[in-house]
Amino acid sequence: MVEVLGVTNGASKAEIKKAYHKAALSHHPDKVAEHERTEAEIRFKSAKQAYEILYDDDKRHLYDTHGMSAFDPSRGGGPGGMGAEVDLDDILQQMFGGMNMGGVPGGMPGGMGGGGMPGPGFGGLGRKPRKGRDVVQEYQVSLEELYKGKTTRFSNTKNVVCGVCKGSGGKEKAKPHQCAVCGGSGSTTRLRSVGPGLVTQETVACATCSGAGSLFREKDRCKKCKGKTVVETKKVLELYIPRGAREGERIVLPGEADQLPDQEPGDVVFELVETPHDVFQRAGSDLKADLNISLAEALTGFNRVVLTHLDGRGIQLNINQPKGKVLRPGQVLKVVGEGMPVKKTDIKGDLYLAVNIEFPEDGWIQDPAAVKKIRDILPGREESEDVKPETVDEVEIDFDATLDDFGADSDDPRGGGEWEDEDEEGGPQCATQ
Repeated sequence: MVEVLGVTNGASKAEIKKAYHKAALSHHPDKVAEHERTEAEIRFKSAKQAYEILYDDDKRHLYDTHGMSAFDPSRGGGPGGMGAEVDLDDILQQMFGGMNMGGVPGGMPGGMGGGGMPGPGFGGLGRKPRKGRDVVQEYQVSLEELYKGKTTRFSNTKNVVCGVCKGSGGKEKAKPHQCAVCGGSGSTTRLRSVGPGLVTQETVACATCSGAGSLFREKDRCKKCKGKTVVETKKVLELYIPRGAREGERIVLPGEADQLPDQEPGDVVFELVETPHDVFQRAGSDLKADLNISLAEALTGFNRVVLTHLDGRGIQLNINQPKGKVLRPGQVLKVVGEGMPVKKTDIKGDLYLAVNIEFPEDGWIQDPAAVKKIRDILPGREESEDVKPETVDEVEIDFDATLDDFGADSDDPRGGGEWEDEDEEGGPQCATQ
């Protein structure tokens, strides 16, 4: 970070602030030519990041101790990282030489905290073992399963602390030796590019000892776990999804993630993902579906099962039209209490049915007498006596037209189709440009 701002390691806050203002001014994207803005933006962000770290005493201490890995969890290479995000416990373990948490013999893979040797630990401070990271995964569930609830069992494979070596990785009374690669620190340093011509030094877990700082000789390793400190095991778990659960909700199985020495295991978390349904749409505790009826049913009513609900029940509607009331396209009928269950209650939402009228096919009736009979039954359209044109023309009709053709051959923005013209290069050019 010091090289980004061009200051020395012992630079004062005033010098750091002055250097940042100078760098920010010279690298600001608005102050350079357009073709240089991408590179300038990278330099500007690097300078801002360097200032925020170097000017803050706590962040500066972390940077001096661990490099940029303490501030970039997405790279998965922080202190004690081993491909995982940085947390305070990892940093503390690096700062204090891999203390054995809670005073429990053993430690991290390969013998963190002396590989089975008792360490000073944090037990005297009453510190609880830190919790391992959770395992989060999506779980697809149908709308029927969310309506009725679901219980499923599955086999889960995970790592547990080796019961033979108690997580030390070595045989009884065996002692690990210091890692020759990292010198027992559990970490190594490397250079990483942060922009064109800019590099920074970062600290990562030692790949040889997996961040432990020590390891056992092959002959001294635990025969059961082969020095890995953990063994693989299978367990049957039960996943319960309550009635009325929603997409995005999380079902937590506490402590069922992988174990590591001196850690409380994390949780297995399932995030519910609702799969699309062919008939119903959901919003909260309400459901919506189409109500497809014939023209005759819209005009005269009906009494029949209109759809099958999510629990397999048929939903029957009895709609009589004794007073001539009709159903119209787009009309919505609400069925109270036939929506989704509300969790932990006996309450249900409502079911909304959107009326869709299916008209007869062309040519469905050919008998002129039947046509006249229908016309006589149905109400006609009264002509206004005020409209009496002097001349009348009978015109031809195109039954296949669409509003996309409305105004499509003009530059009028009110047209239904988008007007296009050819530019000089032969490509489409919108008239509004």
